[in-house]
Amino acid sequence: MKRRSLLTAASAATVMTLGGVGYAVHRRGRNPYYRGPESDHFDGVRFFAPGQVVDKDLADIARWKSARQAEAWPRHFPSPFPADRPPERVAGLRVVLIGHASYLVQVAGRNILIDPVFAKRASPVRFAGPRRVNPPGIALADLPPIDAVLVTHNHYDHLDGPSLARIWQAHQPLVVAPLGNDVILRGYDDTMHVETLDWGGSVDLGDGLMVHLTPTCHWSARGLNDRRMALWCAFVITSPSGVHYHVGDTGFGDGAIFRDVRARFGVPRLATLPIGAYEPRWFMQAQHINPTEAVAAVALLGDPQALGHHWGTFRLTDEGVARPAEALEAALAAAGRPPDSFLALRPGQVWTA
Repeated sequence: MKRRSLLTAASAATVMTLGGVGYAVHRRGRNPYYRGPESDHFDGVRFFAPGQVVDKDLADIARWKSARQAEAWPRHFPSPFPADRPPERVAGLRVVLIGHASYLVQVAGRNILIDPVFAKRASPVRFAGPRRVNPPGIALADLPPIDAVLVTHNHYDHLDGPSLARIWQAHQPLVVAPLGNDVILRGYDDTMHVETLDWGGSVDLGDGLMVHLTPTCHWSARGLNDRRMALWCAFVITSPSGVHYHVGDTGFGDGAIFRDVRARFGVPRLATLPIGAYEPRWFMQAQHINPTEAVAAVALLGDPQALGHHWGTFRLTDEGVARPAEALEAALAAAGRPPDSFLALRPGQVWTA
């Protein structure tokens, strides 16, 4: 494992404490993670989403902090569900929330982890950064054999390098991530098998199971000076059990990212979408959907079954710990949708098809 300086680590922890929204010194410079041809979403140094809102800067952060009205979180917010002990293999589809945005997806006899974070803090250091308020919904030692790990982007609440290294050493899975993230991942274990792809790329896992990378309205950074130097994505998993669309983080944008998934893959069987880390809205809207927007996204996808994550485990923003679930319930009622059509999952909670 490569060591980072204490200063760099503490700075990155501060970025995460600000809800995953830092600022960057936008030097043209060199990209330490990826070198490749320019495209419609890569300028030779940084990735971007077409029409992306201008990055926040120190003045925006100061404005947020000076007027902040954050709700307090409890030190502990235990899940009502016991820690899951998953079966070794599942023929159909079984999905468990580990916590925050981390899932175990068991489908067609394969076991897939998405953004596995088992750390006590969503941070590069142990002494600072958002602290976990409930234990993982599956203990690391209770994972079944893992065939693949999908990493949506490199923020510390989605890419937990030490845990990924332990998972790699124990299970030797294929790790799939967007462009540039292989360098970051191999910094934790240089033997890790990482396959990186661009938006639109696909990986065949065999037996009719494929993973596809699609765009999101988000960004990436591990510190203060590498903003948008590694790509970010959503995943579509196609299998004999249907289409599963997973988003780690995204803003709503104009809704095109959701319409495009439906146009390419059809109406998903399942959509797992973020519902938290959205306040204050003026600061977070470009990168984090709120529950009302999540319900609108499900409608654009064709009304699949939906599961909500990215809430209730790490405090990243200003809303209270239970507000996302409450707001989701209200948004579903306003849209005339049944409450069980979009569940705000808790760690250890299991959904099966």
